This record gives sequence, C-alpha cells and structure tokens, in this order.
Amino acid sequence: MSKTILIDTSRCTACRGCQIACKEWHELPANKTYQVGWGSHQNPQDLNPNNYKLVRFNEHLDNGTIRWNFFPDQCRHCEIAACKETGDMYIEEAIIQDEKTGAVVFTAKTKGFNKDQFDEIKEACPYNIPRRDEKTGLLSKCTMCNDRIHNGMPPACVKVCPTGTMLFGEREEMLKLAKSRLTQLKKKWPEAQLVDPDSVNVIYLLIDKPENYHEFAAVESNLGPMSKKQLFATLARPFKAMKG
Repeated sequence: MSKTILIDTSRCTACRGCQIACKEWHELPANKTYQVGWGSHQNPQDLNPNNYKLVRFNEHLDNGTIRWNFFPDQCRHCEIAACKETGDMYIEEAIIQDEKTGAVVFTAKTKGFNKDQFDEIKEACPYNIPRRDEKTGLLSKCTMCNDRIHNGMPPACVKVCPTGTMLFGEREEMLKLAKSRLTQLKKKWPEAQLVDPDSVNVIYLLIDKPENYHEFAAVESNLGPMSKKQLFATLARPFKAMKG
C-alpha cells in the first residue's frame, strides 16, 4: 500500500518551515529573491530546481474582508504519473515510481531529456510541477523524501511542521483522517473540499475554492461523468500507445 501526505491548509500559518526543511534535507542552494517589485511575501516567486516545495500566498477579498490562503505546493505523486509515462517514451526509468511508497522520483538519467522533451513532460503534469536546471539539464521536483521513508522516517516537511498541517502515513489511514477533518471543517467552511483524493498521494484539504489558492491547485473539477481517476488514465493513455 502506498504512502500519503495529507496537507490540511486550515492549519497552515505560512511559517515556511516545510520549505526550509526540504531545502536542507536535499542540500539545495539558496535562491536570490526579491521583495521590492514582487508585491508578495511569497519567496521565491515559483518552484524552481532549488525549491521542491513552496508555500504560496494568495490574498483576495471575501465579502469585503481581506483573506489569506496559504498553499504548500509540491509534487502530488500521482497514482498514474503522466510525467513518468511521457518520460518513458524517450528514456526508460529516467523517472521511476517506487512500488512500495508510491513516490515518483526523477533520477540522474533525466539530464538526457532535451528541452522539447522536458516541455512535453511538464505539459503532461496537471499541476505544473517539473522544473529543469538549465546548467545541468537535470529535472527536479519533490521526491516525497523517498530515502527517508525507506529508513523509517517521515518526509522532512512533515517532520518539522509545528501546526499539524502535514501528516503522513498509510494511504487508507490518511484518507480516513482526511474525510474526518473535512466533515468537521465543512461546518464552518462550506467550500471545504479534498483535492483529487482518488488520484494522488499528496492530498490537500482546502477550506476555500481551489482557484483562491493557486492556479494549479486542483485538476479541473468540471469533468462531467468522467472521474478524476479516469482523467489521469486518459492523460497517460496516449503515451502508453506511442510507446507500444
């Protein structure tokens, strides 16, 4: 059974401890950031090869009241990983999915993808996650701290979270907890929802509409009769056909 991270945004204070812990564990270099002219407390401005995790800030008016939404953005570790399906067309096992944990991991082989191939991989991701280091050619993103999990430790971001925003465990256990928390939050926040819980292993619990957090917070919800699981399978199907 795969592992799952539950991110309850109702508890996030934007301390950014998760963002820093991720950088420290993966020994990622600092980014040059700018406050003046950017107009936001969010830094850096976007995910990049040196930031696998980024706490996004969204400020908007809600019935005349300023409202802040915080969104610790990262790879969702999709059960059907379109990035892997796309990458496998060009370089087998450059992107792998750990059968034990469900973590989708970019390996050193990803430096073999050219820019056009990377663009395809990025476009296949419905959450706009993969990034490319222009100097090395390596593709990068959150690994779910797969190495820590195999050594009996939780992901670094989960370990340092001081508010209980992030929790980690067996998928069924986290799904049960997510649904329980959702029931409680809906009493105060009618818009509360779980984001794509059937398709990903990093599940977000939101108390506002997804678009009030981040443009890529959720797969488009208006899918008609198609379930999100079916959507992910549809995303992957053309790549499998091309490989065959």
